[in-house]
Amino acid sequence: MKTSNTWRARLRYEFDKSMAGGAIALIGWLALISLVVISLAGAFLALTGIAPEGGEPVSFIEGTWESLMRTFDAGTMGGDQGWGFRLVALVVTLAGIFVFSALIGVISSGLENKLDELRKGRSRVLESDHTIILNWSSSIFDVISELVIANQSRKRPRIVIMANKDKVEMEDEIATKVGDLKNTKIICRSGDPTDLYDLAIVNPHTSRSIIVLSPEDEDPDSQVIKSVLALVNDPSRRPEPYMIAAEIREAQNTEVARIVGGKEMQLVLADDLISRIVVHTSRQSGLSAVYTELLDFDGCEIYTLAQPQLEGKPFGTAVMSYDSSTLIGLCDVEGRIHLNPSPNRIVGPGERLVIIAEDDASIQVWSGAPQIAQNAVRPPVKRGAQPERTLILGWNRRGPVIATELGRYVAPGSLLTIAANTPEFEAEVAGLLLPNDHMAVQHHVIDTSSKVALEALDIPSYDHVLVLGYSDHMSMQSADTRTLITLLHLRKIAENAGLHINVVSEMTDVRNRELAEVTRADDFVVSNKLVSLMLAQASENEFMAAIFAELLDEEGSEIYMRPMSDYVAIDQPVNFFTVALSALRRGEIAIGYRRQRATDQDLRNLGGVTVNPNRSELLTYTAEDMVIVLAAD
Repeated sequence: MKTSNTWRARLRYEFDKSMAGGAIALIGWLALISLVVISLAGAFLALTGIAPEGGEPVSFIEGTWESLMRTFDAGTMGGDQGWGFRLVALVVTLAGIFVFSALIGVISSGLENKLDELRKGRSRVLESDHTIILNWSSSIFDVISELVIANQSRKRPRIVIMANKDKVEMEDEIATKVGDLKNTKIICRSGDPTDLYDLAIVNPHTSRSIIVLSPEDEDPDSQVIKSVLALVNDPSRRPEPYMIAAEIREAQNTEVARIVGGKEMQLVLADDLISRIVVHTSRQSGLSAVYTELLDFDGCEIYTLAQPQLEGKPFGTAVMSYDSSTLIGLCDVEGRIHLNPSPNRIVGPGERLVIIAEDDASIQVWSGAPQIAQNAVRPPVKRGAQPERTLILGWNRRGPVIATELGRYVAPGSLLTIAANTPEFEAEVAGLLLPNDHMAVQHHVIDTSSKVALEALDIPSYDHVLVLGYSDHMSMQSADTRTLITLLHLRKIAENAGLHINVVSEMTDVRNRELAEVTRADDFVVSNKLVSLMLAQASENEFMAAIFAELLDEEGSEIYMRPMSDYVAIDQPVNFFTVALSALRRGEIAIGYRRQRATDQDLRNLGGVTVNPNRSELLTYTAEDMVIVLAAD
């Protein structure tokens, strides 16, 4: 009995194992059943001599064939004669109906399972030279939009996205919010970007570049660092270095991230980037348009490439050697960036030049001699720094960085007033660590969307007003709505006072910027958009993060807007070669201008800003026009 039970259990176990094989195993069992029934029927007809009425007995092969036909088609037995033969045919036909019904069910179930598997986005990507985006956030749509523009000159560009999100949901959101993908194809996969097995699905070993977004989770930086760690330390990774652009929110996590990513990773410190641009823009209206122009792909971009014909020449001479491009710095053989170096610095062998241009094909050393109006060049003008009064309305996690950054630039005797009503606001203001004692700080706990509360602050007495969104405690749209209300109140206060108030606002969603235009604020810094632009650029240019770190560092050369009349005479037409020479004599590089009067040429809504103008074109400037320069102070 024990042996019998063991034998049955073993058979049952083997059967269970075979059934676990899925649709293929089920089809195999059905085929075996069919073979057994057909063979038995053929053997039975051959042995018994049963034949259709009026017919001859059939052989085993002929009987098997007759049974097979009735298995395939139940209607075949309708013409059979003789009850003996009919009974055999009936049994075979019923077995055939059972087998084929089960077969249809198995195939249908298998197809449904396969479609579910494809819907989950778990199949391996076999693309090459593709851009990978890991994680999902509100920034992803701007990143995709920029990459689509950058990909227009490439053949068969592909963007592969992996996130802990349903594949179909990702595809639907992209189709709704991105729009025209031009020649770029988007491939979505669901998975954990920190898991080595899941990362293999997007095939990073053949990728062109990898963008690691900060996910909308509780601890986003840890997720980003773990994803980079999995990429860089994968035992089966490719020997060539990756090109990784990763977004980190908290400055305290940058050191660990750099240790993990090494030279393969460009780090975009999102909050630091936004905070610095907000500070620079608040002190120089229109500056956000310059940063946007340098970061997006729809206009001028920054390139780093070798120019052997300029090796051995002074940097100042190299600056004046381009008509349709603007040279702003050097990248030495060790990969270090030097923006606005001394005009006498010699361009060394193997060094790359950092150039602003429409595209890399337009970067050509000019063969002609620049026509310079020497009599129009003005001597340097020294302007003393004056104390400034700055007001910040609203508060978020970037507030402390903005306040600290402001303290680096203002003259002694300046004042910063902060007004907001977030829970941690007072504690964070009390804990501010300013770099010097040039700026006093005071604060007020008020509702910044209240007109009465705003009027009590005497806003017209301030030189600069910054409006920050409550993005830490509200959804993106709610934070922007409250910002819009504050801006509308500020507009009314300015109209009542008959004064122009310099207002710079931080927006979260770029789609709300058009609504905000009605508030007539001087500038809008769209935080998510800027981070997206930076990540997209870093994925295409391995030096971009270092270039912008230098541009936004108070110890390096930064972008300033200064009166054009300080550089050239404005009573006659001059070309930009003349402006560039005047800037060089001050140890600066002129990269563009801002014309205050509206023109039909400002199609991209840059507030009159033109970066990298044609240097030969003659223009007449006014006292309100500004020159955009790269300067050390």
